[in-house]
Parts: sequence; C-alpha cells; structure tokens
Amino acid sequence: MKNFVFISPNFPDNYWNFCRRLKENGLRVLGIGDCPYDNLTNELRASLDEYYKVSSLENYDEVYRAVAFFIHKYGRIDWLESNNEYWLERDALLRQDFNISSGFRPEDMPCVKFKSRMKERYQEAGIAVARYHLVDDYDACKAFIREVGYPVIVKPDNGVGATRTYKLKNDEDLKEFFATKDDTLYIMEEFIDGTVNSYDAIVNSEGVPLFETGNVTIVNLMEVVNTNGNSAFYIRNKLPEDIRSKGRAALKAFGVKSRFVHFEFFRLNKDQHIGKKNDVVALEVNMRPSGGISPSMMNYANSTDVYEIWADMIAFDKTDKGTAESQYCIFTGRRDNRSYVMSREEVLKTYKDHIREEGRVDPALATDMGDYMFIACFKTLKAMETFAAKVFKEKQA
Repeated sequence: MKNFVFISPNFPDNYWNFCRRLKENGLRVLGIGDCPYDNLTNELRASLDEYYKVSSLENYDEVYRAVAFFIHKYGRIDWLESNNEYWLERDALLRQDFNISSGFRPEDMPCVKFKSRMKERYQEAGIAVARYHLVDDYDACKAFIREVGYPVIVKPDNGVGATRTYKLKNDEDLKEFFATKDDTLYIMEEFIDGTVNSYDAIVNSEGVPLFETGNVTIVNLMEVVNTNGNSAFYIRNKLPEDIRSKGRAALKAFGVKSRFVHFEFFRLNKDQHIGKKNDVVALEVNMRPSGGISPSMMNYANSTDVYEIWADMIAFDKTDKGTAESQYCIFTGRRDNRSYVMSREEVLKTYKDHIREEGRVDPALATDMGDYMFIACFKTLKAMETFAAKVFKEKQA
C-alpha cells in the first residue's frame, strides 16, 4: 500500500474530498495539521487513516518529527503534498529531507515561487510578460517608471494572493511606498490593462493534461483586497483555444508533472506595449489547485469530480472520469459591512434552481474572497452576469 502524507488536510474545508478519493483508490492517507483531531469534520476523519497534530505547521521540527513517526510506523512515504500555496516550500523541503521522489524539491522553488523567475519560464514558452524591475532604491525605480509610465504595480516577488500589492499612480505614491515598505523583496511591473484568465489542469507524470478548465476574474483581486470590495469569478463553460495552447506551452516550460496547477494570464482589454487587444499574456503561476472552493466549482461547471481525477492521477497516472463542458459556475463574495438590495433569503428564493452552495467564507480567505458566498450555475453568460449584478446591488444611502 502506498503512503500519502497530506499536509493541512483541513484547509480549505473542501480538501477532505482529496483525501477521500485517495483512500478510495487504495492509498493510506496520513494527515498532519495543527487543528485538534476532535475539530476535524466527520468527513475528513473518515478519509484519513491517521492524523498527527502539531502545535504549529510553522514549526518545521514538529512537522519533520510527524513525518518521521509515519515512516517508522508505516514505511517509506510515496507522496507528500498540501495542495496549498503557503506550504509549497515546506513540502519541497520535507521531500528532500525524507527522499520522497514525487513532487518539487527546494531547488525547483525559485521559478515557481518568485514572480521574476516565473517570467523567464513564460518567455521560454514564447509567452509575453510585463516589463519589471526588482525594487532596490528610489532613483532606480523612478528610472524604470520613466520607461514604462505610471501606474505601476508593486508586490512581493514571493507572495501569496494580493496581500501587500499596490498600484502606484504618481510620484507621491512612490514616495509613500518607499517610506512605509518593509524589507520584503518587491517586484515592480508595468500596469497591464487586462482581465485575468486562468488555465487549470491536472497533469500526469508525462506532463500530459488529464483535465483542463479555466476561470475568469470579474473583479480584480487587488481591488478586492485594497478596497474591501465584493469578489467574483467564474469557471468557463468552455476553455478558449488560445488559453489552452498557452497553458500547455507553460506546462512544458515549467516541467510540470503529476500536479494540479493554476496558471494565470491577462487577456488584454486594449492595445498596449505588450500586445494587441484580446492577446493573452503571462501573469503568474501557482503550482497547486485554484484557491478555496474552486475545485468544487470546476465539478459543477464540467459535470465531473476533479478530486477523483487528481486522486486517479496519483494512484494510476490516468483517469477514466469523464467531463462535460456545459455551464458557467460563478462565485460571488459579499461583504458584511455593505447593505445589499437582495437579502440572503431573497437570493436563495429567486435563484433556488441555480444555487449550488452558500455560506460564510473561511476567515483565512475572507480578505481575498469576501465574507459570504453564493455559488451558482447558469447555461448562458448573460444569465450569470445578471445574477452577479443583482447579488451585488447595494441599497441607496
């Protein structure tokens, strides 16, 4: 029996589905987390063969001892994974220290965690990238801005989500950034007027996609975070061929194997230095599933089970699970501090045939995703857009 160590299997909440499908495929599923066992959901507890609680996943020595305990009890570990952006580097170090051959090692991390290094791989794939400058001093950044013009985007070169991401519109903003910034290494990029489109795939050991889909971000994540705004994105009913082709080219350039990935691109809203309107250009890569509830949304949109496809890839390197690109699935995240025309009850009553899930967003994700979510499916783009407009419409003061 193969041994699979799942790091932090309780977060996000829906990740118990990955564990369940692994167990159904005959793997021994061993969880390590900082959540007390009694606080795990019944579904997750039933999906794990054993769970080792640590006081903090940030404490490498504790997590190391947990893996060592599992090896002593069950033998060598065949897979170790968190499917979580925050723990990718930790996963890689554990694989190295315990000689686990599946997955990235520390030497692989720079090109998948540092945005400046991602650009090199995207360029190898023939995909255009935004001009950038690694932030050093004010004068050098000002020289870069004279080349690309305001506004510019500044964010950590190694960062998760849109935290500490800034849009600098003038010299005053630049001066304020330098007056308040911390010691983090930041990357400064020319501003790209585009809509975020993703390429999401489950890839086997030969780098061949077993499943492909993609989402579109309706509300820019940086604006959501910086303005405490509503959040919205949707899974397409069909993946455009230009996104598919660039996604597959990026898979090869990054050497992706045996992973669930989320690659982000911009579709340009107008002609710019980087390309013509509607061209697809690179944004960044995430070597894990799209965040939060996204995998379940992929299921709704494609009439499939990506948790099963992923577990099939792990266990068999192939899958027989079919898909049917059939509908749009939208996530809408509302804020507690805003007053909306439609109450929760009215949304559920009006769209009862479309709502697939609703409820509070995990506090750890709320900054990016909103406080309360509705997930709904529609056959047409127009119907989906009408739903979003109604859900977000606010009462007049």
